[in-house]
Amino acid sequence: MKQTAAMQPVEPADHDTAPDDAREARDPFLVGMGERVRLLRARRGLTRKALAKEADVSERYLANLESGVGNASVLFLRQLTKALNCTLAEIVGDETTSSADWLRIRELLYGRDHDTLKRARVALEEMLATAPQDPNRRNRIALIGLRGAGKSTLGRMLADELKMPFVELNRVIEQLAGCPPAEIHALYGASAYRRYEHRALEAVIAEHPRAVIASPGGLVSEPTTLNALLAHCFTVWLQATPEEHMRRVIAQGDLRPMSGNKEAMDDLKRILEGRGEFYGRADMTFDTSGKPLAECYLSLRDRLAARIASE
Repeated sequence: MKQTAAMQPVEPADHDTAPDDAREARDPFLVGMGERVRLLRARRGLTRKALAKEADVSERYLANLESGVGNASVLFLRQLTKALNCTLAEIVGDETTSSADWLRIRELLYGRDHDTLKRARVALEEMLATAPQDPNRRNRIALIGLRGAGKSTLGRMLADELKMPFVELNRVIEQLAGCPPAEIHALYGASAYRRYEHRALEAVIAEHPRAVIASPGGLVSEPTTLNALLAHCFTVWLQATPEEHMRRVIAQGDLRPMSGNKEAMDDLKRILEGRGEFYGRADMTFDTSGKPLAECYLSLRDRLAARIASE
């Protein structure tokens, strides 16, 4: 892995091994920056190792940065912004201090509860919207959530009963790229995969005025793609506990979540926490934990019909 001389870190102590007085002496700015990088990484479902590889930086340097002891160079941060598909402002500071209007908006929103913030967001979206509402929006049902939530199983059942096409967005991505999503990541990186993901969603929306769509778990971490999904589909967040997610994935025969990673459950919880607000933008949430399949499907079907009818 290549690094320029400007990017070579002074090797401070690791987060877990640093003495107590060193942890207490950390600069609050560096601590805050490390927390923002961890949150951005969790939202995109990237392990520290995967982000280091994508950004072509030292994993140890990244670990120090996330621990609040890494005095990162600008070049290093620029590489992270490319890999995380975010702005430098999101990593190093708060852009809402850049003007008087930003400050006033922030004051108005500060401390408000989730429901109030959601109403404010919806009002802003309606005020600033330039495109007419998609008349087929309620006829496209998009299921979002982490792997193991039941998107494919419940999606197929819904599509069969509603006599709609069932579309797995991962399959469309594979058709567009000519290779599976894992190979896109390995060959071209996460940024290329995100571009294929957005193109695939656009293709499905253009082709299917009616459909049940199962979306990849990380789609919500890309604002442009998520906004397109919400604008053109009635979106349902299929929730489950971290333990249920893990159990279902392993039951499908995929042991990778547990392979060589003793902190798999902690990683999963961080991903859920990081993406929770984005999943929460869905039109409806439905918890699939602890329910037999038949009961789960019937409850989802009935609630979905009632919600769409009330729109």
